[in-house]
Amino acid sequence: MTRRASAPSPVLDVRGLVVRRDQTILHGLDWTVRPGEHWVVLGPNGCGKTSLLGALTGYLVPTSGTIEVLGATFGRTDWRELRKRIGFVSNSLIRRIEPEETALEVVASGPEAMLNLWHPPGPKLRRASLALLRRWGCGALADRPWGVLSQGERQRVLIARALLGRPPLLLLDEPCAGLDPVARRLLLDAIEREARRPRGPALVLITHHIEEITPAFTHALFLRAGRRIASGRIVSTLSEETLAETFAAPVRLVRRSRPRRFELEVPSGRS
Repeated sequence: MTRRASAPSPVLDVRGLVVRRDQTILHGLDWTVRPGEHWVVLGPNGCGKTSLLGALTGYLVPTSGTIEVLGATFGRTDWRELRKRIGFVSNSLIRRIEPEETALEVVASGPEAMLNLWHPPGPKLRRASLALLRRWGCGALADRPWGVLSQGERQRVLIARALLGRPPLLLLDEPCAGLDPVARRLLLDAIEREARRPRGPALVLITHHIEEITPAFTHALFLRAGRRIASGRIVSTLSEETLAETFAAPVRLVRRSRPRRFELEVPSGRS
């Protein structure tokens, strides 16, 4: 008898996650991300997206429930070491980077999940950092100080930083926030290319704009007021009904093809 191969372990496995501070932020959330899946976490401001990301990266201690990331269980694993295997991009990092750090030094800090290098990177690390900067269209910025980079340039540098350690998981927390339309489109195109790279990381994109769902994203998690509205494959979960419940408003979903993309329209006359 041929033994059936066991299914690969989930990249993320969240069970009954509750986050409570002055009020309940997440209400018993269940969510699983499997290898080969790219997820969008979609919801309005205040729905719990940032708190979910904080719990996944170990910066926010959950009230109850279990979190497994890359086979490690929160509370049983040193999350400081686990962060070295998770690519993380967030605007919260931008203000923590010293203005005089060069773009190359920012990228070189990625494998150790630290910011602001205490010493110059060695030759091997410099070469790897420069190669990723070039891949993300930022090779000319290598020696430019962080303090003079534009928002779009900073986001590309942060993604290069997150990828330097070849993480199995890449978390993108609203990477297009604050970008002009052209910079936003270029960044989304670059993320799309990354999602399609062979043996690349599983992607989780946090956003409240369905226009940012590029074709490579396969699944979506919809949140409202800390509760899951729906989750699963985009083809079956992304609908006007789901979006109306998620954003608590009547909406019209526009689907376009070649390439696949979505737009959200809100009927006029709402106050």
